[in-house]
Order: sequence, then structure tokens, then C-alpha cells
Amino acid sequence: MAYADVSDLVARWRPLSAEETSRAEVLLDDAAVRLDAVCPVSDPPTDQELSARLIVSCEMVKRAMLAGSSGVPAGVTSFQQGAGPYQETQQFANPTGDLYLSKSDKALLQCGRQRAFTVPLSNEAEYVRPWGVV
Repeated sequence: MAYADVSDLVARWRPLSAEETSRAEVLLDDAAVRLDAVCPVSDPPTDQELSARLIVSCEMVKRAMLAGSSGVPAGVTSFQQGAGPYQETQQFANPTGDLYLSKSDKALLQCGRQRAFTVPLSNEAEYVRPWGVV
């Protein structure tokens, strides 16, 4: 189940061609699977969780579609060219068009944070208080 549809992506980005629309539908479904794998949603999900997942899904698909339209060959992470003393270097943020969660995405989803907890090692009823304190 996708958390966003193509109309959500269009509202947050730009109008899409028919070919881009069909690709976006597939990527939105893929993004939902990745979100559920990395940041499980509570049962039942809150409105805030669903809204955050909608935003993050659109951002993930937007990044993947921008990379796919750049004309960069698959697997290329940087590009350098020179003529005489002049040099140009470019590094691509997502050269392979992968769906991924950025740091800000994880912060919005509130996943990947460290949490502290304790584990009781004995039953409370069997606990013996030190020095006979009641």
C-alpha cells in the first residue's frame, strides 16, 4: 500500500508526462515497502505518521526520478573534464536513481534514533531489598 499517489507527487513537485506517471506509481509502491522495512509503523498508524510517510514517499520518488532523467550513465558517481588550465568536476548525489531515506527523512519519521531502556533481571515479587529495608 503506497502512502502517496501521483497527484500528491505532482502537487509537491511538477506535472508529469504519461511515461513519468507510470514510473512514479511503481516507485511510490516501492518507497512504501522500503519505509515499512526501515521504519515500521505503529498499529494503528497515527495521522502524523501517515502524513510524514506521504511527504517522505514523495521526496524519495522525486530524488529517484531526478537522477533517472539526468542522462548520467548508471553507476557513475563523479565526472571530471578539463581543457588546458580549466577543470570542471561534478559529483552526483544519486547517480543510480536509488530510493533512499535521507537524514532529514529519518528525523521526520522519527526512526533510527537511539533509545534507552532497562531489562528487569528478576521478578519484582522475589526481589530482596538490601540491608533488610522494607
